[in-house]
Amino acid sequence: MSDDGAKVRKLLRQQAAIARFGSFALRETDLEKVLTEAARVCAESLDVPYAKVCRYRAAENDLHIEAGHGWKAGVIGSAVSADPTSPQGRAFVTGEPSICNDVRKEHDFELPRFYAAHGIVSTVDVVIHVKNDTRPYGVLEIDNDRQHHYDQHDVDFLTGFANVLAEAVATSTRTATLQNTIEQMKVLVRDKDRLLDQKNVLAEELQHRVRNNLQLVYGMLNRQLGDTADRGGQRGIKAIARRVSTLAQVYDHLLGAEMSRTIDFGSYIKSLCLHLAEIQGAPEDAVTLKCDSEPFIVDLDTATALGIVVTEVVTNSYDHAFPDGNGSIVVSVRSVGPHGSTMTITLRDDGAGFKAQAESKRHGLGLVRRLVEQVGGTARLDSDDGTVWTIEIPVSPLALPDAAVTVARAG
Repeated sequence: MSDDGAKVRKLLRQQAAIARFGSFALRETDLEKVLTEAARVCAESLDVPYAKVCRYRAAENDLHIEAGHGWKAGVIGSAVSADPTSPQGRAFVTGEPSICNDVRKEHDFELPRFYAAHGIVSTVDVVIHVKNDTRPYGVLEIDNDRQHHYDQHDVDFLTGFANVLAEAVATSTRTATLQNTIEQMKVLVRDKDRLLDQKNVLAEELQHRVRNNLQLVYGMLNRQLGDTADRGGQRGIKAIARRVSTLAQVYDHLLGAEMSRTIDFGSYIKSLCLHLAEIQGAPEDAVTLKCDSEPFIVDLDTATALGIVVTEVVTNSYDHAFPDGNGSIVVSVRSVGPHGSTMTITLRDDGAGFKAQAESKRHGLGLVRRLVEQVGGTARLDSDDGTVWTIEIPVSPLALPDAAVTVARAG
């Protein structure tokens, strides 16, 4: 086989290795496993016995060896200097690949002790730079106990691999943030279930805590949104943030009702619509949101589920129904049937409408239908002229002498 043919085969193997690693990193949520696999793949792809991934620690101003391949016990978990006195530090400080074909001739380096223990002669270091971070995550390094002159193809492969690894690190960080948020919410739910069985004063304190923590989670999600570059991640975080905000609205009304396991859904939905209009911040006379609701007493689970339904549908109308930026959305809650035994929620916009299959998950269809079914209701969608959702829930209407209709208009 010619030298050119061998080089082509090597490049193809390296490209395939990057693709396989990228697929693995997207599926794996454990960052340590991702970093360890990265070191292994780099070592095998460049035919060297050792490789490692180092993370920069600002407090210590060093490069901590997070994962590696081929090293004896004690190397992983140690640290090297993050300044130009080490091969890793030189790459980290300059931001450029650091190639050392023979460390024995580099008198400016203060080499880590484990270099001698492993007979390291040649090294290549490249920076792992996570997008939108002001400082690199760290460095990716390969090490050889034989002298070798690495060419530009080797450096390009390692640099490209470091870029893929950087995306994996960023994804893992976002995932960890969301998982932490979910765990916090699970803890809050457990706290709520336990404390509601205690005295009223403790229950009231619980509701304050839940409301405040939901607002804290909402703030955390908004900050994470600012650190998320890809649109898919932004859409997912925005959807979670909307639902957390809706839950916070439930607790705001619960506190105002002097603590109860039920809530006036009519009053809550009016307040929710005002809140949604404020979040959207549409210009005056651009997109209007009106709420026309009778009072109904429902349990908290029903109010929470239907509040998320209204939030999803109204937000979807704001985002997709009005390509020219003008239109109206109307939310109506009414009693129908014998003795007002059914609550009908109508969500209507005069926008462009859309076509979707009955079981489609696009435009929030799947979530809306699941939530409505969860509280024993039915949902019907008509999108021929604008978009109209008709949701029917079996409830007992609240009998108030003054069931005045409040119309909330916001632009």
